[in-house]
Amino acid sequence: MTEKYKRYLVTSALPYANGPVHIGHLAGVYIPSDIYTRYLRLKGCDVISVCGSDEHGVPITIKARKEGITPQQVVDRYHQLIKTSFERLGISFDIYSRTSSPVHAETASAFFRKLYDEGKFIERTSEQYYDTEAQTFLADRYIVGTCPKCGNDRAYGDQCEKCGSTLSPDELIEPHSAVSGSVPEKRMTKHWYLPLNEYEDFLRRWILDGHKEWKTNVYGQCKSWLDGGLQPRAVSRDLDWGIPVPVEGAEGKVLYVWFDAPIGYISATKELTPDWEKYWKSDDTKMVHFIGKDNIVFHCIVFPSMLKAHGGFILPENVPANEFLNLEGDKISTSRNWAIWLHEYLDEFPGKEDVLRYVLCANAPETKDNDFTWKDFQSRNNSELVAVLGNFVNRALVLTTKYYNGVVPVAGELTDYDRATLAEMAAVKGSLENNIETYHFREALKDAMNIARIGNKYLADTEPWKVVKSDPKRVETILHIALQITANTAIAIEPFMPFAAAKILRMLAVDRFGWERLGASDLVPAGHTIGKPELLFEKIEDDVIQRQLDKLAVIKAANLAAEASQNVEQQKDTIAFDDFQKMDIRVAKILAAEKIAKTKKLLKLTVDTGIDQREIVSGIADRFTPEELIGRQVLVLVNLEPREMKGILSNGMILMAEDAAGTLRLLQPDGEVSNGAVVR
Repeated sequence: MTEKYKRYLVTSALPYANGPVHIGHLAGVYIPSDIYTRYLRLKGCDVISVCGSDEHGVPITIKARKEGITPQQVVDRYHQLIKTSFERLGISFDIYSRTSSPVHAETASAFFRKLYDEGKFIERTSEQYYDTEAQTFLADRYIVGTCPKCGNDRAYGDQCEKCGSTLSPDELIEPHSAVSGSVPEKRMTKHWYLPLNEYEDFLRRWILDGHKEWKTNVYGQCKSWLDGGLQPRAVSRDLDWGIPVPVEGAEGKVLYVWFDAPIGYISATKELTPDWEKYWKSDDTKMVHFIGKDNIVFHCIVFPSMLKAHGGFILPENVPANEFLNLEGDKISTSRNWAIWLHEYLDEFPGKEDVLRYVLCANAPETKDNDFTWKDFQSRNNSELVAVLGNFVNRALVLTTKYYNGVVPVAGELTDYDRATLAEMAAVKGSLENNIETYHFREALKDAMNIARIGNKYLADTEPWKVVKSDPKRVETILHIALQITANTAIAIEPFMPFAAAKILRMLAVDRFGWERLGASDLVPAGHTIGKPELLFEKIEDDVIQRQLDKLAVIKAANLAAEASQNVEQQKDTIAFDDFQKMDIRVAKILAAEKIAKTKKLLKLTVDTGIDQREIVSGIADRFTPEELIGRQVLVLVNLEPREMKGILSNGMILMAEDAAGTLRLLQPDGEVSNGAVVR
């Protein structure tokens, strides 16, 4: 399948440089991208993999403002952290660039200017929110208010992070500026728009007719957008952080980040090689975008329209987007710190880079959202990597060392079972290739692991540790074959687990093989001396996993506390001290309680206030039974004006506390006090 193209351009969605990379990013984009790229390299293909930090946009400026630093300081910090984290995990980009680089600024500006000069943009003047105190137009993220759908009073002008709804600033209730806190006003401002509607016919032919092989989630989302009708989309914003719009009369305006960021693939390729055009402008190049599902519209609708408008560029041949990965049953959220951050994992699990790569691929959200749990992580390591892959490799190497001092024995006459085993191993190659080239990486990983399973079964069935006593010549053949399977395993797993593959080759004391050698039965020659056997993977104990679960429990508790504080009812209007003194609150004991007929919530309570015994009607029958109330001391507002309810004169009010979830609690004295005691 790969022979159709002369070269390959693999792009990975640019991570946003306002925070570290987490496992959701890895499972959705970067591990699939790296598997595909490593596979093509093993096949000897001309392939480059480009990525870089997306460093412009409102969230960067918000973070900088909160921390009291410059946007450049924010992106410098996270660009380096992300770049280093990728390198440590073995993500093998040919270049990891950034959109704050001079090359990118020049490339993006030239791209915009060409479209502008050719009249490809629409110029529009419209009303947008303006902060008169800060003297700046407000991007959607700088406008905060109450969500009209869930009541969250900290929703942004583009999204409510509590309920997930997409919003516009005009939908917010009581919008205010996140910069100054003031109420913004509407002012006229001019921007440039890319008329996506003019590219609908092109997109329909290219995607709906020409790429029915795309993943269902990608094809379906594109069809939905096209069926709904495309609208012009702004390509500029009123901001002071970003690439300035390169035309006269555009002071204080920058390229909108969705227009700016994908051009980063082009500028990164320019930085990498002077021959960049052959990867972007040759029909015999295959370009593949690896993205998450939240980027489908930008990479399948917007960016191709930009490339079409510009002219001269190839279009992506495929855009394999994954769904989302959850964490312990809850949506990963950077704002709530509900994530497993890559740099922290690498620090806390040294030498276990491939374990994370394996688990995230084996559990990848390729067709639906999936869930990462630490227990599953432990189970896959112990029962698959240790018990299957590690066990086979260790047995083959240790037995060779034990019986033959590490010298590969000569294979004698093969049995039918030997030949069948080697044939079964060789047959894996076709399925493995097909699954990688059709972006079914979970199935591809199973194929690669099947070679180790075949080896395990072969050793279990032939039992060389028993046969060596009765037929030592037969054991020479068995271990010769086992070592060939071991070498094949190293080839097959390299795209998925490069560190483990390199370790196997090191223990075999052989050079790296090309993909064309996968399935061969003569990879390790007789008479060759292997290296010292080591454990390929180590078991992960319960206490290690419990530490991670405890860490998440602390984060969850903090989030619940923060959420509760956000939902606390706002303070009422200020009152004078004299008004407070008018309230007479006493400790009283509930003497009797009974439900009021034909009501669901009302109880008739008889209470001893220390002043008298009186009846109070209280709407708490849905939370308390009469029996559990009798004998309790409570706080009563005794001088509240009496009110008749259901024919009963209620003479006072039981005081209670209600939290954000609507849970009611009786207010009670700390220990027994005399009835009638005054609350001050």
